[in-house]
Amino acid sequence: MFTKRLPAVAGLFYPDDCQVLGDEINRYLGLASDSELIPKALIVPHAGYIYSGVIAATGYRLLRSIATRIRRVVLLGPAHRVAFRGLALPGVDSFVTPLGQVDIDADAVERIKNLPQVIINTQAHEPEHSLEVQVPFLQTTLTEFKLLPLVVGMASTEEVAEVLNCVWGGEETLIVISSDLTHYLPYETAKSEDSKTALSILQLRPQINHEQACGATPINGLLAVARQHHLTAHLLDLRNSGDTAGSHHQVVGYGAFAFTESHSPQERRQYAT
Repeated sequence: MFTKRLPAVAGLFYPDDCQVLGDEINRYLGLASDSELIPKALIVPHAGYIYSGVIAATGYRLLRSIATRIRRVVLLGPAHRVAFRGLALPGVDSFVTPLGQVDIDADAVERIKNLPQVIINTQAHEPEHSLEVQVPFLQTTLTEFKLLPLVVGMASTEEVAEVLNCVWGGEETLIVISSDLTHYLPYETAKSEDSKTALSILQLRPQINHEQACGATPINGLLAVARQHHLTAHLLDLRNSGDTAGSHHQVVGYGAFAFTESHSPQERRQYAT
């Protein structure tokens, strides 16, 4: 029997109507600037679209020029609702959103399912928004792809990095890390703290803590692997809810980053030290 992970936050974090959702995502993508960057990996935020959709779109717009190449998306986000140890597969055959169904990449599952830190935890996936809100953006910007969705619980940087290395692949594979930045700080304080976090990401320093980013664990895993693969990090957008749809009293920070392959010896030396 085929099983599906049904939407948990459609109508809350994003529209539950197919046409309205597609129009909203395309509007955000239309506001993003064009770029010649070709990402191997992205970090994008996962709040309600009214707050962070325009920031996330700066990452997803980069996929338009390579959409036909990408056949696998490895999507990691933090657990917000269920506490557990390791990285959790959903134990289903597909993810469903108002835009349709995305099949789970069974080959990628086979590659990692025997790692000791990888478990199946359907309960962790069912209410989790950090992965779900990314899928409609992927459905809008890509063509035919399969998904490897992993909710990240209590895990080490090395455990996340090992999983990513197992499914790193070539140009057919995109890595997406879902994370917001600081939570509920005053506007100016958040700007300052998020700038420091952005610098750590740009320098590929896997030392982010959970006060800096709710997705610190998957971010650190990506940064460690990005160093190994000589990637270069690029800041696409850095704002917070006070800039988009909220007050300045307590804000949530959002950043979008792209990671590209480094080709010059100078770039390789920079990130080897």
